This record gives sequence, structure tokens and C-alpha cells, in this order.
Amino acid sequence: MTGELYDLIIIGAGPAGMTAAVYCLRKGLRTMVLSKDIGGQANWTTLVENYMGFMEISGPELMQRFEDQLKKEKANLVNDEAVDLVQHGGAFTVKGKTTGEHRGRAVIVATGKRPKKLGVQGEEQFKGKGVSYCSTCDAPLFRETAVAVVGGGNSGVQAVLDLLANQARQIFLVTNQELTADQVLVKQIIDHPKVRLYLHSQVTEIHGEQMITAVSVQSQKTGLKEQLPVEGVFVEIGLEPNSEFLQVLRKNNLGEVVIDCECRTNLPGVFAAGDVTNIPEKQIIVACGEGAKAAIKAWEYLTHSGERKVEAE
Repeated sequence: MTGELYDLIIIGAGPAGMTAAVYCLRKGLRTMVLSKDIGGQANWTTLVENYMGFMEISGPELMQRFEDQLKKEKANLVNDEAVDLVQHGGAFTVKGKTTGEHRGRAVIVATGKRPKKLGVQGEEQFKGKGVSYCSTCDAPLFRETAVAVVGGGNSGVQAVLDLLANQARQIFLVTNQELTADQVLVKQIIDHPKVRLYLHSQVTEIHGEQMITAVSVQSQKTGLKEQLPVEGVFVEIGLEPNSEFLQVLRKNNLGEVVIDCECRTNLPGVFAAGDVTNIPEKQIIVACGEGAKAAIKAWEYLTHSGERKVEAE
């Protein structure tokens, strides 16, 4: 356990977490940010066109600017994954996977979401060897190859477009229902000669030796199985919250942390913000606003509860 007792520990360094950190640091709070990465899901976004102040900017570039501002405020950033959160008296202990226990008088949870997995044979074996959960990151690696994309929503169809832009030779789009993506996206792929649709179908196994060589696909209507020769599989079937370690917090049936309009959880002193929460609008700009609000409410909690006396800006 580290000896220092922080005013606030922020878990996560995506848009919500970094915004919260900047606000807390400017309030004079002794703040630690614990996160296994910087930027979170925003790093997967090719182009952001609805973040005010920028006509267009890539997700990674926007997150780099966030990180630069965070470092300007001299944030104490610990590179680790939180695996437990418990309350001890008037303080909280956040346990890092490799760095041990850290103590704070208040906590903001901003751990975001992660891609859902298929749960089929070969998925874990070939992760990073052809299996990808980020077309923005990895599509350029599959130029002139055949690939499978699993998922018929916006993220799945966007993955197809990313692969087409990077000149993939052939794309098999597999979804267990009809295409549910926005029509403006669907129209760009529906009749494309490089795209072959497998509707009402599912991937049952991923094959290979050192790298992926094929996927097995089964029709839900006919039961017919087919093996498709591919070198890559992009899994785009949605996201799930990074909330398993939050046993002390109330969550909904999706695993999202339940908060009120002031970002308060069921546990006084613990706040939450961003995509890990039950706030329905999962957008970068919304996460930033929620992160700022959580920081302000955490500062008020620490000030009014007598845990810390600081002057307002």
C-alpha cells in the first residue's frame, strides 16, 4: 500500500477521466489517475466531426491533446489496471493489478467500456495474430487480404468501410440478424463487389496455425456450415462496461454503474462518469461533461464533508 492518502483517485484516463483530473487538479485536490491506457475508446475513432472547437480531428490526436493538458497540470498518472475498490472507514482503497493499494478520500470511476468477445474457439489463441477489435487501428495491416467482419451495426459496417479504404481484397460481413447500421453507411457497402454478406449467421470457430487461415460460419436458418478463407477477423459486436471489480457499487442489468444527475453512486464519496455509467448518450463530448461534473461534485463532497478544506476558484 502506498503511504500517501490522496484527496481523490480517478480510475480511468479516457475523455471522462482526463477531464475530471484536470478539473480536480485545478481545484487544488491531491489527485492520482490510475489507468492501464490513455484515451480509451476514443483512440479507435478515425475521425471526430462533432467535438466543438474542431471541424474534424482524429480520435488519437484529440486524446493526445487531452493527455498534453493533463501533463501540463502535473497529474500523477499511474499506469495500472484497477482490480478492486473497497471502503475503509472514511477513505477508499483502490487496488492496482501490479502497483498494489492506493488510498483516497473520494473516488471517480471512469473506466469506460471494452469490446465484447465472440467466445468461440480460436479467438483468444489468435488475438493479435489476425483477431482484432479495432478496425481503425488494424485495417491498414490487411491490405490485399481477405478478412471477416463480425457485426452488422454501425461499428461493423464502419469496419468494412475502413477495410475497403485500405484496399482489402475481399470482406465477409457476418451478422446474426439483418444489418442494423445507419442507412447512410449500409448504402456504401450493400452492393459493393468486394463485400459478401452472411446475414442470420454466426462465426463458430476461428482456424489457423501461427496466424488465422479461416473462419467457420453457420447459418441460423438452415444450419449450413461454411469455412471462409481469411487472414483476419474483426469483432465488432458491441461493448461492455469495465465494471466487474466494482462489487460495492450498484449496477444495472448491463453492468453499467448507476448514477444520479450529480454523478453520485450508491456509495457516498464514490462518483462515476462516462461510458461505464448508465447515462445513455455514449459520446466523447458527453463523457467530458460528465467527467467535469463528477469532479465538481467530488470537490464539493470533500469540502462540505470536512474531509478537505480548499478555496474555490
